[in-house]
Amino acid sequence: MLNVTGLQKKYKEKTVLENVSFQMKPGEIVGLVGENGAGKSTMLQLLATVIQPTQGDIQLDELSYMTDVKGIRRLIGYVPQDISVWEELTVEENMLFFEQLSWKKRTKEECRQLCLDMQLTHWKEGVQSLSGGMKRKLNLAISLLHDPTFLLLDEPTVGIDLKSKKEIGSYLHRLAKNEGKMIMYTSHDMDEITTVCDRVYAIGKDPFYMNLLMENKIFVEQLK
Repeated sequence: MLNVTGLQKKYKEKTVLENVSFQMKPGEIVGLVGENGAGKSTMLQLLATVIQPTQGDIQLDELSYMTDVKGIRRLIGYVPQDISVWEELTVEENMLFFEQLSWKKRTKEECRQLCLDMQLTHWKEGVQSLSGGMKRKLNLAISLLHDPTFLLLDEPTVGIDLKSKKEIGSYLHRLAKNEGKMIMYTSHDMDEITTVCDRVYAIGKDPFYMNLLMENKIFVEQLK
C-alpha cells in the first residue's frame, strides 16, 4: 500500500506540486497524466527517492520515506525517461552487470528469463544494435532485477513501435495482476493509458486530460 499525504515540492520560489494526496493498492496500475511541466516526472522522482519533498508524508508498506530511505529503495523499481544501459555491452553483459549491483542476487538463467518474459530474445547482441523497443525492454528488465513491489515508469514506451508497446503493456498487466505489484505509469499516449491502467490521476491545472478520460469513461481523479 502506498499513502501520499499533503505532498509539496518547491524549487526556490516555484511550487511544482502542492498539497497532493492519494493512495495505491497492490495489483494496481495507475496512470499519471498532465501537460508538460505539470509535475509528472517530479512526482515519480519523489516516489523513487531521487529528490526529497518540501513537505508532506509518503509511506510504502508501512515504511516512511522520511526515516527509512534504504528500506524504501529495496521496494522500488524506477525507469526514467532516458534509457540507462551500457550501449557497448550485450544484453547479457548489461543484465549481469546490474545484477551485481542489485539488492537481490539472480542466476544467469533468472536474468535471461526476465528478458524472455517480455520478448527480449537478443541475449548475446550488443545493445547499440537493438531497436528502441528492445532497449526499453532491457531498461525495464534491469529495474526488475531486485524484484521490487512498486514500479515507477516515466514514459517507458516513448518513441517505440506499436508491437513493443503492446508487449510491454501486456507484461506490466501480468506483473500487477499475477504478482501483485503496484505500478505508476506516465504517458502522453491516451490509448496506451486507457488500455494499460486501472485508473488515472490527472495532475496540473489544465483540464484537458481530465475531460478526455472522462469522455472515454475512464476512472480519473484530479490531483491538486
